[in-house]
This record gives sequence, structure tokens and C-alpha cells, in this order.
Amino acid sequence: MKRRVVITGMGVLSPVGNTVDEMWEALLAGKNGIDKITQFDASNMKVQIAGEVKNFEPEKYLDPKEFRKMDRTLIFGLVAATQAYQDSGLENVEFNKNRFGTFVTSGIGGINTIKEEAIKAYERGGDRVSPFFIPHSIINMVGGVIAIKFGAKGPNLPVVTACSAGTNAIGEAFRYIRDGYIDVAFAGGSEAPINELSIGGFASMRALNTNNDPDNASIPFDKNRSGFVVAEGCGVVVLEEYEHAKKRGAKIYCEVIGYGSTCDAFHITAPDESAEGITNAIKLALQDAKIEPEKIDYINPHGTSTPYNDRLETLGIKKALGDHAYNVNISATKSMTGHALGAVGAIEAIITAKTLQEGIITPTINLRTPDEECDLNYTVGSPVKRDVKYALSNSVGFGGQNATLVFKKFEEGK
Repeated sequence: MKRRVVITGMGVLSPVGNTVDEMWEALLAGKNGIDKITQFDASNMKVQIAGEVKNFEPEKYLDPKEFRKMDRTLIFGLVAATQAYQDSGLENVEFNKNRFGTFVTSGIGGINTIKEEAIKAYERGGDRVSPFFIPHSIINMVGGVIAIKFGAKGPNLPVVTACSAGTNAIGEAFRYIRDGYIDVAFAGGSEAPINELSIGGFASMRALNTNNDPDNASIPFDKNRSGFVVAEGCGVVVLEEYEHAKKRGAKIYCEVIGYGSTCDAFHITAPDESAEGITNAIKLALQDAKIEPEKIDYINPHGTSTPYNDRLETLGIKKALGDHAYNVNISATKSMTGHALGAVGAIEAIITAKTLQEGIITPTINLRTPDEECDLNYTVGSPVKRDVKYALSNSVGFGGQNATLVFKKFEEGK
């Protein structure tokens, strides 16, 4: 028998807030977290803006000895996991750590460490490379340092699927708990890609907006969209088997009830014009959840502000939901946070969980010029009150990755 899976803890770092409550209030207020890059001098680059985590103070959650010399991606992961663990109440409970998994990933891992050590190697010789280079740059170490800190001795499985990684991580952890392999899991993603190397790489692909106007750059579903805005951040949730959570009297944010994942098998970066991949990911997630498309009230889309993604995701939603797609509230929160690559799916899962809990839908900001091919309800400009019982969160990644999660408003015994 399949087991119920609930979210009992959440932690986040984002360009609009460094706690879940701070981020949520900023999103409701339509706060734009995109601004000029401060982490390096970008004045001579095509792209000079990003979504940076601001006023980051890891010492509020960690002993400085825990993160000394550690890559920013790993520090983000530790802080968000600490928030989520504290929020869940598990720190005050005895439970089987052998059935406690870690599914926290990244899109590109310790890119700052890679950049710094590459410079050192070529300027000073390979023998001067830090012994921490490898462990601080490999993607599995995000989950590794979290597992070490909290004694999570179950599987540590970072699902590396580019910009859908955070969503896939939560989906895979959900399956592990639902199918009885573990009882508790950290799940999510962390990303700290704001440096010359990664910004330059994405810009060379012509994937980024280059107008450097923070209020006219990340504009999902707008007719004048021209590319995404790179961001950093981390989202981590604690997933727990329902009876395990109920027994200890845990607070429950919402229930995870479905997951779908597909590959376009089409192109290394471009989505398939048929939108078959995202359509099928949504359909599979709904089938997994055993609900009809007409049940969906809200979608947090991938919505990157690129010409292809927004048009084809809209098409995929319409193909999967039919005419009901026009009854759904959609809010593209990347309009405020930018695109945190492998972390953003987890950040948006947290936003979706809060939407279910609070019955308020965050807006899409800076959508000024409608696109005839993006013709759904994107909740433009202001938050909307709505009793949301079922919600989707979509993510898409390079390599043709598509992932969808289905969330349900928590109801005792149902």
C-alpha cells in the first residue's frame, strides 16, 4: 500500500528573503529581488544583473567552523537544511536515522570553487590546488555535508537534472518515502552560480536577458521577454511519512501526492516545439496523484522569461489540462526571484506549499505586454485570494528535462 507523504519543515535562501516567512511576504508584496551584481565587477560584461542572496549571515545558523573555506553552494545547503530541520521539530525527537534520506542537489555545484582553483592552477601550478577543491565542487557534497551534520544515514542521492534538479529531488524523495524505503528526507536544491564563468557561459549561449534593467529583465510570459536572469539560492524541505509525522504531533504544510518526469530527447538546450515532454510530465504527475486535471487550482510554472520556454510551457499546460487551463491561477515567481537553476524548483515547491497553506496566490510582476501565445491567467500585478486544494509546480532543464510535482492541501484523515 502506498504511504502518504507530507511536508513538515521548510528552509529557504532567496533573492527576496532569507527565511520562508521573509520570502513569502516579499512575494506577496511584489518585491523584485533582481539588481546589479555585487559579487564581482561585471561592468565590462554584457550581463550586469542577477538575483543575489542579500545580507547572508550563515553564522545565525552555523558555527563558523562548520563553513570555513566551504563553497557558497554548500553553505546555502547547510543553512536551508538547518532552517527546515528546526522548523520540522525533528531536532527534539528520537527517530531511526537509518531511514532518514538526503536528496539535496545542485545544477552546477561548486562553480565558485572551480573558478578559483582553476585560476590558481594556471597561475601558480597544479600543486597549489586546494585539497578541498574536489569535495567542495562535486554536486553530491551538498547533500553530503547536510547528511553529516544531521546524521542522516539513509540514501544520499543528488538528482542532477539541470534546472529541474530541485523538483526532481523532491519527487524522488517522495517516491522513496511513499514506497516504504525511508520515513524522513531532506529534499531540495542549492545554487551559487554568480561569477564571471557561469554568467559568461549563459550569456554566450544567448540564454540571458542583456538589457540590464532589473524591472524589465525577468518578465515571464511577456511578449518582450528575451532571456532569463541568473539567480542564486537554496530551498530545502523535510518530507515525512504521514503516520510518522502524526505520531509525533508535527505541523504539516501540505501533502505531496504526485510526480512526473520526462525527457524531450530532442536538443541539448532547446525544448521540443510540440511541448510533448512537459505535457506528459504533467499528465504523469496527475495520473500518479490519481486526480483529474479539473482539480488543479494553481500552477507555479517554470516561467523563465525565455521566448521558447514560456510559449511552450503554456502550450504544454493547455494540452495537459485542456480547457480547464484557463480556470487555473498561474504565478511566475521568477519575475521576482530570477532563475536559481538547480535550486529554483525547490524554492518554488516551498512557494507552492505556502500557497496551499495560506490560500493566497503570489503575483507575476512586470508582465506589461500580453503575448497572444501566452494567454492563460498569470495572476498579473497583485496577489489573489483563492482556496487552493490542488497545485502543480513545473520545472524544465537543459537536456530536455521536464518535472512536475502535485501538491494537495492537507486535510486530516483524507
